Amino acid sequence: FLKIGDLANQDDNHLQQCIDLIFHCLASIYPQSNVQSSVMIICQRFLCSSRVVTVHQFRHILSDAVKNRIDNLVSEHDGIAEKLNAGGSQSLGDKLSKLLPVVRLKEKMDTLFEEENSLQELLKDARSLNDKELADECADELKKLEENKDNLEKRIIDAILPTDEQEMESAILEIRAGTGGDEAALFAGELLEAYTKSARSQGWKIEILNNTKTDLGGVKEASLSITGGGGGRSYYEVDLLDDVSNATGPYGFFKFESGVHRVQRVPINDVRIHTSACSVAVLPSPSDSKSDELLPTSELRIETMRASGAGGQHVNTTDSAVRVTHIPTGITASIQDERSQHKNKVKALRLIAARVWDQRRQEEARERGEARNILMGGGDRSERIRTYNFPQDRVTDHRCKESEYGIVRLLNGGEDGLVNTFSPSMRAQQRERLLEEIQE
Repeated sequence: FLKIGDLANQDDNHLQQCIDLIFHCLASIYPQSNVQSSVMIICQRFLCSSRVVTVHQFRHILSDAVKNRIDNLVSEHDGIAEKLNAGGSQSLGDKLSKLLPVVRLKEKMDTLFEEENSLQELLKDARSLNDKELADECADELKKLEENKDNLEKRIIDAILPTDEQEMESAILEIRAGTGGDEAALFAGELLEAYTKSARSQGWKIEILNNTKTDLGGVKEASLSITGGGGGRSYYEVDLLDDVSNATGPYGFFKFESGVHRVQRVPINDVRIHTSACSVAVLPSPSDSKSDELLPTSELRIETMRASGAGGQHVNTTDSAVRVTHIPTGITASIQDERSQHKNKVKALRLIAARVWDQRRQEEARERGEARNILMGGGDRSERIRTYNFPQDRVTDHRCKESEYGIVRLLNGGEDGLVNTFSPSMRAQQRERLLEEIQE
């Protein structure tokens, strides 16, 4: 680098050649990293500090794999558009709408590069004429342009990554107390309340499908149905430079909560720290038409029985409880919370449809050799994902290896709740993994 610096000080042509060489050397060593900052540090350290280093044309170079995917998606869009013009089916229109964001973003990126080239030419002319005012204006515009390109590059990469088709679906959220007895059940109740608050903060509708409580007020097992539109807008509805990170539905919002949650704290009737756990499963909830397709009547066995446990006069006096069994898979769902047998049946059918659909999704993923993808997207339910250490007032997520202090605040839901705190890191981790797969 010292020898390159001596060479670069000779003239501008040598300077640009040396920047080119440095960038591509670093890019070959660190293909996944943003090497812009490294280039600037090297240039400032070893090159003539009085020179203006122009590396704009290298800053936003996408990998060949990413560029090829963008070109392929644009070509696919154009081919579908031609078929539609020739009288294609409506299904082609759906495919076209999914590819539209990539096309629009690429057009915007091409426009920004053209604007940048024009500004660079104008900046060069201003410097040759010693017009400092014009040069400063061009530099300011270029700086704003770089910020837009940074944002746009993230948007276009997000647009070409494989997506979870169930991201916008409603969700079934199940919580079960595990090891730890009453303490596990009490914490399951706290998690249930935290998720309920988070869903309400998004404006979604919540329905308790079943909730089996303990004598101490804890939760042995509970299932929630969370329905509603996306928490944000889609790519078609926003300006291309807007943040669309909130464009997700209930399933996409909660899916990273699936797994085993471990709690460490001192029970009220003891002086020692107890460790207990509860499991969370987040399932996409199919639409009514999808449920009918998943659950033909011939594949269901529906049984009625008398409800048991606490609940009032209807318990053990009427056959209000319902158990539905999906015969091919053996999956069952039992509901007895409602006094009405019909309402319990409707809830049980909704719950078993989500369970059957989830099993099929995982089987299809394994057949495609993508089992790990589905686990990263929805959570391995046998994996310990998080530890809540009450003595240290700390929550640690073992997947993204991040810790956050303030358990009470995190369990209160809302903007500072569990989901909003750890979901961005999980999404970033998933994004990097998907990007690596494209690079491969």
